[in-house]
Amino acid sequence: MSAGFIADSSVAIAWVVFSQSRFAVPVLWMFEVANALLALRRRQRIQRDEYNQALIDLGDSRPLVDNEGPVRALDAISKLAESTSYLYTMRCTWS
Repeated sequence: MSAGFIADSSVAIAWVVFSQSRFAVPVLWMFEVANALLALRRRQRIQRDEYNQALIDLGDSRPLVDNEGPVRALDAISKLAESTSYLYTMRCTWS
């Protein structure tokens, strides 16, 4: 099978039922999509009007941005940094 991508049922329903078209994306999604569109445009795989329409459509789609992951990561990294600096400080005072 040669497919551009594999769509599950939630994607298919979102295509045909407008009220179900809200979707969640990771924080970097918009940057990744913009970069992919720009690459397609530069390689002349899409025309300028397709590129412009894709930007409009994506802007209108208002995806739900999932920023819980980065917030959790920031919390975990901060705690790790605190414990590491605390251990380093303790090790230096013991010497």
